[in-house]
Amino acid sequence: MDSALSYSPCFLCPRMCGARRDMGERGVCGEGSALRIALTMLHRWEEPCISGPGGSGAVFFTGCTLKCPFCQNMRVSRGELGRTVSEEELAEIFCSLQREGADNINLVTPTHFTPQIVSVVALAKEKGLSLPIIFNTSGYERPRTISALEGTADIFLTDMKFHSPELAASLCGAGDYPAVALEALEEMLRLVGEPQLSESGMLQKGVVVRILILPGYVSDGKAILRTLFERFGNRILYSIMSQYTPPARGIPGHPSLSRTLSRRGYDSVVQTALSLGIENAYIQGGAAASESFIPAFGEGARG
Repeated sequence: MDSALSYSPCFLCPRMCGARRDMGERGVCGEGSALRIALTMLHRWEEPCISGPGGSGAVFFTGCTLKCPFCQNMRVSRGELGRTVSEEELAEIFCSLQREGADNINLVTPTHFTPQIVSVVALAKEKGLSLPIIFNTSGYERPRTISALEGTADIFLTDMKFHSPELAASLCGAGDYPAVALEALEEMLRLVGEPQLSESGMLQKGVVVRILILPGYVSDGKAILRTLFERFGNRILYSIMSQYTPPARGIPGHPSLSRTLSRRGYDSVVQTALSLGIENAYIQGGAAASESFIPAFGEGARG
């Protein structure tokens, strides 16, 4: 196995925890080496170039390397929900989603299972999978791990969560997030290139960067846009998101994160994007902050 794709010791993500996951230890992600998924579905609430008429064939992986305190899928990212699947079974799930009419295969929070994902995608292609593969990530990635996805990932659907190292450290214990995420984004763009869309407007290759605007930290969102545009211009697609959903218990030290984003705050970020000259961007309406945009996990969900 490529040394960049090893579970023992595990250095797949920037946490560099070194856990021997294939020997029963759990990494910072909360997972061992057994593939675990929480939900598969035709996801119809992604960006239009991702969801399309058929829906995005989403596979939600259990565990997470970043663990944001405002995560909408908290029970999944914390490892509470999920079942173990074999590589063969996961490859068949990909093919089943294709038969159901999915426009792509959308791997949600997959970083900590990258070694098996590379193998599973190759196996699924042998079985007839022909859809674009989306690597849907928090953005907190090692370029070395991203490089190992050459020939596997066609699209990167990545977050850019923070501009401020202090904010990243306070919320996620990852003060290096802004610098690390930018370096990873460079590698993503090198790997898949500028956006390529089908005649029907579906993304076939390229990078989509999501910026979730946090209430009380609108200036951080604007700074993210300025930094991204200065570095990448219109070679990426931007997705400016208003759907921040406050966690029920709040977040200590961040009282503004106990409310939703104001329309005025969001509109000011969109205006910043326009003034910068950003041409390829998706924006959201206020209804995006409702729970209807959060996939239903738990009993009755297809896993």
